[in-house]
Amino acid sequence: MITRDRKIDDMTTYYFVAASQRFLLEEEPFDEVLQERYRRYKSEEREVDFWLIKQPAFLEAPELAEIKAKCPQPSAAVVSTDKVFVTWLKLRLEYVAVGEFEAPSESIPDPLASLEAAAT
Repeated sequence: MITRDRKIDDMTTYYFVAASQRFLLEEEPFDEVLQERYRRYKSEEREVDFWLIKQPAFLEAPELAEIKAKCPQPSAAVVSTDKVFVTWLKLRLEYVAVGEFEAPSESIPDPLASLEAAAT
């Protein structure tokens, strides 16, 4: 679905919506939204700039503690470098936390990392 082929060497601002995994992955027809966006990017030959992350590690950063506290666990997030897309997601989904961060940084070395154990 969505690949992780973005270079993470340079400091970049990332925008996100976060909510419980249940809300994003079960209660909302969210996969359809992301699939449509993905198809649109491919048809426009545009680089994908959004990622769905289960249990995003960036929420462990001290500067995001307030947002993490508002987000039921286990959480999921859509992270993007496109602020307009994240604003649109917030308006569409309503019951999500919204924020931004810069990475890579000392507290967020990998902006797309997940705390979810890899399935074996």
